[in-house]
Amino acid sequence: MARRNLSNRRVVITGASTGIGRALAVELARQGTRLVLNARSQEKLQAAADEAVRLGASCELVVGDVAEDGVRRAIVQRAAQTFGGLDVLVNNAGIGALGRFDEAAPERLRRVLEVNFFALVEMTRLALPLLKQGQQPLVVNLSSILGHRGIPLSSEYCASKFAVRGFSESLRAELAADGVGVLVVCPGTTKTEFFTSVIDRRGPVPWEGGGATSPETVARAMVRAMQRGAHEIVPSFQGRFVVWGERLVPRLLDYIMSRFVPPH
Repeated sequence: MARRNLSNRRVVITGASTGIGRALAVELARQGTRLVLNARSQEKLQAAADEAVRLGASCELVVGDVAEDGVRRAIVQRAAQTFGGLDVLVNNAGIGALGRFDEAAPERLRRVLEVNFFALVEMTRLALPLLKQGQQPLVVNLSSILGHRGIPLSSEYCASKFAVRGFSESLRAELAADGVGVLVVCPGTTKTEFFTSVIDRRGPVPWEGGGATSPETVARAMVRAMQRGAHEIVPSFQGRFVVWGERLVPRLLDYIMSRFVPPH
């Protein structure tokens, strides 16, 4: 396809108050986009919007939990009413949990999947009628290198990110005839609030913070991928190493991962 021009495009970003979402809002503001930003924190979301506006973006805010149907509908309605439609949907909102699966309550899995997968799916479902009428429309779904390779002590998060990749690949084929692209983003460890904001944590995580990529680096890679029409990106060397290791020496990775699990 032709190179995607992001200037004046209408973009929704969920989870836009911190981390990758905020960095992407800033990077897209530099491209001259019109933004609808969503997150749960009014204060942090407003700070992200103020920075985007200073860079020249038009910006609308929808505060609330994207796992709630009413919030998702409000996001789509704001894009339609304020900007007359939608060109790019970025499903970035996500949560995590840390600890052994056999020590966790069932509610932990359900909450992680509700935010990371079901909210993403239903946000996409609501946005598709607008996207199909948009200019070079695109769905951007945040998966993870943990959507390529599961690791211990993050089973629920890994399951959600595998689900995002599978859904995205199916959706890409279904929407090809409608001209709607689907980009999957698979970051490695990123310098965000992830480890301090997990919904449940049981014990230490050996790899916490190691070799983390900045959210700004990920955001810049995302914008380049959006412009060139990429299908999937892994925006870190660490992540690409894990993906290729899983393809070439999966049993070795199984052994290495098992060594990270503390004695029960």
